[in-house]
Amino acid sequence: MEKQVDVIVIGAGVVGLSAAIAAQARGLNVTVLDREGPAAGASAGNAGAFAFTDILPLASPGILKKAPKWLLDPLGPLSVPPAYALQIAPWMFRFWHACSPKRVAHSTAAQTALMDLSKAELEPFLRQTGTLPMLRKEGNLQVYEGEAEFKASLPGWAAREEHGIEFLHLKTAEIAEIQPGLAPRFTHGTFTPGWYSIADPRLYTLALAEHFGVKGGAVERAEITALRPLENAVDVIAADGTVRRARKVVLSAGAFSHKIASTIGETIPLETERGYNTTLPQDALDLRTQVTFGGHGFVVSRLSTGIRVGGAVELGGLKLPPNFRRSEAMLKKAKAFLPGLKPQGGVQWMGFRPSLPDSLPAIGTARATPHIVHAFGHGHLGLTQSAGTARIVADLLTGQRPAVDITSFSPQRF
Repeated sequence: MEKQVDVIVIGAGVVGLSAAIAAQARGLNVTVLDREGPAAGASAGNAGAFAFTDILPLASPGILKKAPKWLLDPLGPLSVPPAYALQIAPWMFRFWHACSPKRVAHSTAAQTALMDLSKAELEPFLRQTGTLPMLRKEGNLQVYEGEAEFKASLPGWAAREEHGIEFLHLKTAEIAEIQPGLAPRFTHGTFTPGWYSIADPRLYTLALAEHFGVKGGAVERAEITALRPLENAVDVIAADGTVRRARKVVLSAGAFSHKIASTIGETIPLETERGYNTTLPQDALDLRTQVTFGGHGFVVSRLSTGIRVGGAVELGGLKLPPNFRRSEAMLKKAKAFLPGLKPQGGVQWMGFRPSLPDSLPAIGTARATPHIVHAFGHGHLGLTQSAGTARIVADLLTGQRPAVDITSFSPQRF
């Protein structure tokens, strides 16, 4: 048995490290445990966006209309490998249930509250950790193929407008002023100036780990398989049999979180969205802003380390081998949509996005004990919501009322 610490955070991704830093700033002694080390999972390969305007849940009537067409294309924006279809059926039923207008309105309100908190917390957090120079404010451009696709997007923009989100609808000539070189098939666009990004998500997460270490925190490699609640502490049990003890534990292990939560009796329907991308050299394209091709389910982002083409959703779990034909299909489309793109010299990646069927994360205490705090299931929005989640987790760890109402994020809501 190792020496007891105040807090053990399980998971060294962007959410786990942000929570660890926020807890450390409250005067707590914190250790972070991760099966591979900092920035080894989805935190390394995401599109690098702080998508604060992305308040609409993936589970929505709009996605239900698109899903049948998308599912027929094994390389399209949404796919379920046949080998995984039976296993994911219960999750898909919950997802379908979450698409009702009433539930979408509820999820949108909850998502907006977390987005607002995350945006308010972001710059102070970046300043605290010395990472503010990595922040970019270059906006996002969503483009549409024709009048019909643009009009179909308008209800979503009306919902954003209702929540005070700034945007500007554009025609072809105006689009070219923001991002030259788009194929003429994209006749309409919408620009959101409040869309921020980070220079490189992997480098940002590693910088958080470095800051945490400089402030006295420890990051250790350990594959955690179980938790054991005690009266005033929690035992954290690793695959090699070693046991660490802490007064409190934060479970933020991404796509593996529900497996660990199941050892304390929690049944949380977490699934894995397998995300794919290709990162091209920096000179692959003169990219001025992040461009979203919503009808095709992917984005093109400018990072300090290259041009990243990625996105789409493959609901395929943790065990199936990667299908990099999905990366190749997105890259082929990106070349057609941005004819000036040089597609050579790219590095492919696949990572696991931890997603819950109503598109909201699980943030709150465990049913078995208040000494365990869940903070996982952010789907596409882990980077975006990391600072806000860290604030909530620090509040819970120190017995303070959370900065926003977290009822909608209850891990027990299912």
